[in-house]
Amino acid sequence: MSEKQKMEEPYASGEKRMITPIAYAKTDLAEKFGVPRQAGLAPALLTEIRFAPAYRAEEALRGLEDFSHLWLIWGFSKVKNRAFSPTVRPPRLGGNVRMGVFATRSPFRPNGLGLSCVTLQGIEKREGQGHVLLVGGADLVDGTPIYDIKPYIPYADAHPQASGGFAQKPAAPTLCVRDPKAALLQLPKEKREALCQVLALDPRPAYAEDGDRVYGMEFAGYNIRFRVAGGVVEILTAESRGHA
Repeated sequence: MSEKQKMEEPYASGEKRMITPIAYAKTDLAEKFGVPRQAGLAPALLTEIRFAPAYRAEEALRGLEDFSHLWLIWGFSKVKNRAFSPTVRPPRLGGNVRMGVFATRSPFRPNGLGLSCVTLQGIEKREGQGHVLLVGGADLVDGTPIYDIKPYIPYADAHPQASGGFAQKPAAPTLCVRDPKAALLQLPKEKREALCQVLALDPRPAYAEDGDRVYGMEFAGYNIRFRVAGGVVEILTAESRGHA
């Protein structure tokens, strides 16, 4: 390979760069089902960002408290590897229309990297864990590896007049949540609003429409069972799994 080719295609020779998680997400969502499809849709959903031992230096966070929002760069750790596909079916389009993978935020990507903008709710120092970031509105499953954290900078990152393609309008809650059996009372009070926000976003597959089907998901250590009919989520049960 010529020097010119090396400059134009630096990794054509097979060279690979490894990236290592600097932290992991601790969330109330233990599985992919129920995770919001974008960050910020369930602001009451709190997530802890716990740093790996090698990255717990207090100096690495100096100045971070002055920012209200952060960018998280993370990995789709729950997505099974599969052959590259140039097109995917976004849920926003009903799951029936194919778009180019690079025109979507699908988890089925060549390198399985995700990007989320979250609110910084606080920074806590804990015994045995170092400093932990408390963030709101994350769209992460429990245990998600975090590869980098960057501050959100309004003048550079906000473009209100930008075109959003097929996702121009922001996603919004589409369902009302009812709890006729007071199942929510089984959850800790601080978890109830977040669960309602998650359910209101309709976690079902985009093509699902069966008013009799009962769905289940794990949230905050509870098995949540619900069904959806006529635009209403009916919470049936919330049973503790024996851990918080």
